[in-house]
Amino acid sequence: MAEENTFTENINKILKNFEQSAADLFESAAEAFVGKADTLRDGTEFNPVELPRDLYAHRHAQTEWWYYTGHGETASGKQFGFELVFFKRRTDLDKFSLVPLRLLGNPIYFAHFAITDIDGEKFTYAHRKSSNGWFDYPAAASEKHFHLRLGDWSLRESHGTHILRATTSNDTVFEANLKPTKPVVLNGKAKDGVSYKDEGEASRYFSYTRMEMEGDIVWNGETEHFTGSAWMDREFGTWTPTEKQKGWDWFSVQLDNETELMCYQLRNSTNGVSEWSSGTFVEKDGEFTPLSHEDFTIEPNGFWKSPRTKAVYPSGWKLKVPKFDLDLTVVPVMDEQELDSRGTTMIVYWEGACEVSGTAKGKNVKGRAYIELVGYDRSHDAPNLAYFLMGSHFEFPPKFF
Repeated sequence: MAEENTFTENINKILKNFEQSAADLFESAAEAFVGKADTLRDGTEFNPVELPRDLYAHRHAQTEWWYYTGHGETASGKQFGFELVFFKRRTDLDKFSLVPLRLLGNPIYFAHFAITDIDGEKFTYAHRKSSNGWFDYPAAASEKHFHLRLGDWSLRESHGTHILRATTSNDTVFEANLKPTKPVVLNGKAKDGVSYKDEGEASRYFSYTRMEMEGDIVWNGETEHFTGSAWMDREFGTWTPTEKQKGWDWFSVQLDNETELMCYQLRNSTNGVSEWSSGTFVEKDGEFTPLSHEDFTIEPNGFWKSPRTKAVYPSGWKLKVPKFDLDLTVVPVMDEQELDSRGTTMIVYWEGACEVSGTAKGKNVKGRAYIELVGYDRSHDAPNLAYFLMGSHFEFPPKFF
């Protein structure tokens, strides 16, 4: 038995030494071809948000995104929801097994676009990535003004208006102008945009919680003008995911009394809710109040199992904020609003348009919401390099030629 244990220990040492040698080899190759990895910590991680500068891209932020969701209605009365998000990821600290990801690109740009056709009960999405390689879409994110592009998708600002454009290969074209009707909201306990996700781990996070929306959409072979309301979240920084950030349920709610609510629950690996969960309530006049995890409750009242990924998501919620006498029921406009983005951002998640009803200070209210559910599918725990390399151009439902 002692000899067997010694043999096993020797084999494990050999494998460990081999693994370390392989890792060192890949790292040496990365340094030779693309340079040394940056720590991405420049001492500004906890600085308050500074506008308009922080609307633009940042050279040293590991992760940043510009996230838009909204609800529109066409001139003919068709209702829809949309999601359009751009990501920029510095890959200095990322690896696929032993392979430094910066060998494939640094930074890498990603974008997701989804349309929920409420009347037609149809959900369509597309996602892209680019490291500006030979076969990639051209991509850029300016550090001097608000302008991003990934192929023919783009985000930019002109005279206070945010201008969005995205397409799918089934000839859907979405173009929208969004104008904030309330001042920017700086999320976080100190109301300065520093949003802690765990002890010593924070992003900078601000929102435009109500934006007047107008634009044109080409779908089903027709061009229609639309109006509606949108929401924009901007988040950036370099933080380390911890045990308390294995998933999250994020809510953005716009009520017809002209107030808004953002809240999210961070979950750990046993599905427990983290004390770092938080939110923000926005008054009609734009004044806003930070919410701690004790200030609100989110209780699912139903579930939905994806027929494609088999992930089980909560579907329908009771959302309460006693401090502001809010008692809301949130219901998805349809169950199928799941995005499989393993070919780009390497996760499967649910993000969808929802209807809201309930009471605020004893009065009946209605509204609309967008909900994001992350971590119910765990395929990103073992990402597939081939899937990532080959899955850069995808949409659902797929288009067959």
